[in-house]
Amino acid sequence: MTSCAKCSFENSGDANFCSRCGSRLVIADLAETTVTYAPLDGDEAGAGPDVSGGVSRYPVLLIRAGGGSEGEQIPLDSDLLTIGRNPESHLFLDDVTVSRHHARVVRDATGYAVEDLNSLNGTYVNRGRVERQHLADGDELQIGKFKLAFLEPID
Repeated sequence: MTSCAKCSFENSGDANFCSRCGSRLVIADLAETTVTYAPLDGDEAGAGPDVSGGVSRYPVLLIRAGGGSEGEQIPLDSDLLTIGRNPESHLFLDDVTVSRHHARVVRDATGYAVEDLNSLNGTYVNRGRVERQHLADGDELQIGKFKLAFLEPID
């Protein structure tokens, strides 16, 4: 059993996230992360994507459950990320429980916030329905049947 540092809930020993609050239980050992980068033809040495130790410098949304996309990471590398069943959404969630224009994640002066766009089934953060909510590391978003974790990079 693993106790959650945020809410003290007892989770199974193999859980990576808390079943009650969605917080990350296991901190990844960055020493075990391996990243390689081979420049493409015409690239200068050292040019290319930021791979700083294999960890994104941007926060990400991690799909934890729903739709067969578990484990997919969506980097929040712009000021706006649209979420919905519309194929033109930045994060396309293909299920009838998701509205065509369901929610969006916006970056403001204090960080990232999720905003519900008057969706039929609502947007939830840590199991509470929200219209707009600032996000903190480990927060769980639920959009339709999809569960996502908001994860900030480790400094």
